[in-house]
Amino acid sequence: MVQVNVTAMFTIAQTERMIGCLRGGPKSNVSIFAGRIADAGIDPMPIMTEAVGLLADHPNIELIWASPREVLNIVQAHWVGCHIITVTHDLLKKLPGLGKDLDVFSLETVQMFRRDAVAAGFAL
Repeated sequence: MVQVNVTAMFTIAQTERMIGCLRGGPKSNVSIFAGRIADAGIDPMPIMTEAVGLLADHPNIELIWASPREVLNIVQAHWVGCHIITVTHDLLKKLPGLGKDLDVFSLETVQMFRRDAVAAGFAL
């Protein structure tokens, strides 16, 4: 039996169809492109939450949160109980900021703006 990753999925109907095909088979993955769903202006959380619930009775099938766009997506994947999330190098570099104090983050941002303005030769 061949393990598969059913990819580029976007809907619960697609997920249900794949569960029917993969049920009882080898370890497999259902890869829902949550980031692209969000790019369409649709909140992926309800879809991902429902998909996790649908897969609960199928231990051979794991859910992949694919195409994340921001660190928040990593947190969201954890919240819904997603099995796997694909993460780009750019997102991995941002992980040290997870849970950062927002007052400190605000100050650092203002300082960065000032440095950029000075480097561009702007003065008040």
